[in-house]
Amino acid sequence: MKAIAVTQYGSPDVLIYTEMEIPKIKQDQVLIKVENASVNFADVKVRIGQGGTGRFPFIPGLDAAGVVVEIGSEITKFKIGDRVAAFPSEGSYGEYAAAEENLTFAVPDEVALDKAAASLTVSFLSYKLLADIARIQNGETVLVHSAAGGVGTTAIQMAKILGADLVIGTVGNETKVPAAVEAGSDHVIVYEENDFAEKVIEITGGKGADIILDSLAGSITQKSFSCLAEYGRLIQFGNSSGKPGIINTNDLHKSCRSALGYSLGTTRKKRPESLRETAQKVMQFLKEERLHIRIGNRFPLEEAAEAHKLIESRMSTGKILLDIQ
Repeated sequence: MKAIAVTQYGSPDVLIYTEMEIPKIKQDQVLIKVENASVNFADVKVRIGQGGTGRFPFIPGLDAAGVVVEIGSEITKFKIGDRVAAFPSEGSYGEYAAAEENLTFAVPDEVALDKAAASLTVSFLSYKLLADIARIQNGETVLVHSAAGGVGTTAIQMAKILGADLVIGTVGNETKVPAAVEAGSDHVIVYEENDFAEKVIEITGGKGADIILDSLAGSITQKSFSCLAEYGRLIQFGNSSGKPGIINTNDLHKSCRSALGYSLGTTRKKRPESLRETAQKVMQFLKEERLHIRIGNRFPLEEAAEAHKLIESRMSTGKILLDIQ
């Protein structure tokens, strides 16, 4: 099969379009003929050696959608011909991918496979962050950092679906404002032009945000506490700034605020069963067209390096998708 292989850690140029063996499935796996795979910032981190196994060559990629073409002897939930989205066991940047049954999810006929591929990581993550970790309540205010990206534009919509009354987004520059507005953000704050914490306090009449979704870390984490409401929850789920954020205990106990962490990657490995209900919710939202996944850019598989350059440029909005079939 055609696939993208990484033979050494490094720049996007280490992504090589080549021939590789079609994965041989285990008893509890399905083989998927991949139609689309999404590009996530986590793929960049693995490519440069943060979180990789150190075994070369490997196929990058977290998620994919396509059609089941082979099933293992222990498979009970799927049959050949089923449309599915999955978190493959050994990468998604290839014409075929193997995935465990408990990390494979049925895609309704009403949902296009490219939308399913684009939605899997960002929508599962957004749902878990808001519904399960933050335990969002009707009428709350949610602040979404990096609001124009794949997770950001999805989290804005998910917050509204789950009952948020007010959603505020932050973006790095003016060019990213339309993507956050299109996703449904009620206010968008540009870092370059405003102190986001001051603006959040102003917008909320002095109360602050009940929930803050933070994938940046660094100074953003620290500053977020100055606009987090009493009994508010800051959910930390990434460090794209490359710097650690410092949380002071004085910011927590007296104000009854919480700092919580979540990793979809850890959950896939340690508690995959917890994603089954999430999948049912997300697929229903997609089917009912309550959730819209914005595909900002598409590339053929052989141009995966260009896709990585775009996501690293911080100039992308929405999801970046690889078209494989």
